[in-house]
Amino acid sequence: MIVSVDYFTPIVKETYMYGQIAAANALSDIYAMGGKPVLAMNMVCFPAGSMELPVLKEVLRGGADKLKEANAVLVGGHTVIDPKEIKYGLSVLGIIDPKKILLKGNLKIGDKLILSKALGTGIINNALKAGIVDNETQDEVSKSMATLNKSASEVVQDVGIHACTDVTGFGLAGHLMEMIESTGHVGARIDSLSLPLFPRVEEFAKMKLIPPGTQRNRKFCGEKVDFSTDIPEWKQWILFDAQTSGGLIVSVSSDKAERLLEYLHKEGVEKATIVGEVIEKPKGRILVS
Repeated sequence: MIVSVDYFTPIVKETYMYGQIAAANALSDIYAMGGKPVLAMNMVCFPAGSMELPVLKEVLRGGADKLKEANAVLVGGHTVIDPKEIKYGLSVLGIIDPKKILLKGNLKIGDKLILSKALGTGIINNALKAGIVDNETQDEVSKSMATLNKSASEVVQDVGIHACTDVTGFGLAGHLMEMIESTGHVGARIDSLSLPLFPRVEEFAKMKLIPPGTQRNRKFCGEKVDFSTDIPEWKQWILFDAQTSGGLIVSVSSDKAERLLEYLHKEGVEKATIVGEVIEKPKGRILVS
């Protein structure tokens, strides 16, 4: 049995999409371990004095529909009054065969690293607060955040991998460092040119629209990441960008990497990309070239 608990306060126009993203975000931890979600409970903080109840109805409808897509059952929830803002999340119960758990700490030297979704949701959401994100970009990012990691999780289990986690609040560098430290005696190399990015992320990063969570991530683990001298500052921030409902980062043997990538693309995981590899030295560090 595995449990995921997540609260989520996104910046999106549509409350129904808000609910979908929140549910996908909460379900992600289950998929990252190779599990299947079974039951879920809503958790809501709602500003009853400043927001109409139909807003809450749409949020809950979005979450419920996403749970149906995941074949999980909503069994209830808890609601409290929040004087400031709406917060919505879910506690999710999943099941898994103990012999088939996808672990963070099982990186193998020579493995390829595959990322299943594009990066930049933190920067895009920060730009959205400033009112400068076009509808097309917002729709693409929202759709990605609302997409379950279900297909990606199933494919990587079918092909067979060594390690897996999801890329969320700690950013790509933070979650990859968790994998490195859980494994021990390895490092990782990231090819910055291969990183899949959402539209306009470069533009907004160059405008220094870096959210506080992303800044905290860099402060926390930046000393363990070594950038080549030709990596521009804006792209360095991408490694630390705090993601909402991001993709999976998978460590797979080099002889399976292309096959896994092909299968992921066939199953609709279109942004899946080989972004780097596991290396022997320097241990405990991430090299970005």
